[in-house]
Amino acid sequence: MNENINNNLNNEASNEITNFIKTEMINDLESGKVKEIITRFPPEPNAYLHIGHARALITNFELAKSFDGYTNLRFDDTNPAKEDEEFVEGIKKDIEWLGYHPKNVFYGSDYFEATYELAIKLIKKGLAYVCDLSQSDISKYRGSLTEPGIESPYRNRSIEENLELFENMKNGMYKEGEKVLRAKIDMAHPNINMRDPVLYRIINIKHHRQGNKWCIYPMYDFAHPLQDAFEGITHSLCSLEYDNHRILYDWVVRKTGVCDNKPYAPRQIEFGRLNITNTIMSKRYLKALVESGKVIGYDDPRMPTLAGLRRRGVTPSAIKAFILSTGLSRINSTVEGDMLDHFIREDLKLKTNRIMAVTNPLKVVITNYEDGKVEYLNVANNQENEELGKRVVPFSKNLYIEREDFALEKPDKHFKRLALGLEVRLFGAYFIKANDVIYDKDGNIDTILCTYDVKTLSGSGFNERKPNGTIGFVEASHARRVVFNQFEPLIEGEVNSETFLESINKNSWKKLEGYVEDGKYNELDRFQFIRDGYYAVDKDSNDDLLVFNRIVSLKSSFKANK
Repeated sequence: MNENINNNLNNEASNEITNFIKTEMINDLESGKVKEIITRFPPEPNAYLHIGHARALITNFELAKSFDGYTNLRFDDTNPAKEDEEFVEGIKKDIEWLGYHPKNVFYGSDYFEATYELAIKLIKKGLAYVCDLSQSDISKYRGSLTEPGIESPYRNRSIEENLELFENMKNGMYKEGEKVLRAKIDMAHPNINMRDPVLYRIINIKHHRQGNKWCIYPMYDFAHPLQDAFEGITHSLCSLEYDNHRILYDWVVRKTGVCDNKPYAPRQIEFGRLNITNTIMSKRYLKALVESGKVIGYDDPRMPTLAGLRRRGVTPSAIKAFILSTGLSRINSTVEGDMLDHFIREDLKLKTNRIMAVTNPLKVVITNYEDGKVEYLNVANNQENEELGKRVVPFSKNLYIEREDFALEKPDKHFKRLALGLEVRLFGAYFIKANDVIYDKDGNIDTILCTYDVKTLSGSGFNERKPNGTIGFVEASHARRVVFNQFEPLIEGEVNSETFLESINKNSWKKLEGYVEDGKYNELDRFQFIRDGYYAVDKDSNDDLLVFNRIVSLKSSFKANK
């Protein structure tokens, strides 16, 4: 873990953002270059957002907010081949869930007419031309890092011919790939992105908002700087891969004159991507998982999509704290997956009720307890947060405990649970002692026969002897049936583009059947199951069968530097 991340972890309780982009914004404000900070979050609506997108999303909104500025949401819908309204609505839901509210919601397609007019302006200035080369030939002609490119044979068409051809492209007179509009810059430029890049291409697919109005669509490198300019964006924040595109970004703004009558032009600033170990951070791979049926959908609780994390029970505040703790720099960084789990635990430990559940139940019969009697015990909801109050827990002759909380013989001195001849405290209740067991027809332990000591009720002040630990329980007559979903990383080892579908962890989703305390449970209610982990109620729950997703286990291998 790099020093930048460690330093931010040491101050994880603070939401104050300090990074190189904020410093640049301060300088721009103090110099009078800009009067306010306006950012944008521009996702392409061709997939659901994942945890990697959260860095850009949170960075844009938090930085603008720290200067009392604002952020626009702009859907980069300039490629109808991949985009869908389902993803638009999913992205809106994710942003709202994280607690952010864009000042404006725009679409790249809102600017198609204005963008087209500026393309014509470039043609009239002799800075753009229609090219008939195929995509593969354009790539070949572009040259390499050590060799200059070769000019297209169509590069010197007249302005009049280019205007006519471009209008014909717009009117649908050519097939896809037959013609493109290219900028006329410099085929010997040391930056390959400046070697007559494509500005427009033909795509004969119905657009999710524009229908069949357009059959030519601007490329990202042309559309994006113009859209930023149209909206008055001051700082266009993007990932490091666009570093060598910045020169083209500035060229488009300057040569189209889109900001000639404005007080400032948008400024592109790049930051490093965030990678997480054992986590798929590619929309293409996530789509392949869904389409291959390896997962149940984009909201599969194992998926790193925000929809999947939300369904699993992860909180927005935990994601924000995690992202802010990783800092921001000009290099790509990788953090351990356990680091996110750490922030989930920190966020939930004082917010959630600590209730009892058994995921692998073993029956207990208290032989000296009155038949048919049920008493109700007052138990603290969270021993570290008195503000969460207390709840009533039923207790009777018939209980369930975790099977792993019992052994016929105590294995060693570190075993602090129930064994024959030993006494333990039931959480919030009494001491019980295991005296005998009943086996089922297969030779497995079916029931433990115990006795209890009425004097040992929790809170009674009894201190004549110490039990061999404390274990949880669920009273049988009030128990709610539950399916417990427990998760491990979806992919085993490193994510490999060739074999990742074959690297699915077969143990990534484990289902257990057991019981939980009686109570009212609503979708996404979160709880800590004593000694097991944090869980959330899944949307598939019903009155007869609850479904809980384990958000994160109680223990972590991640260590935050102090």
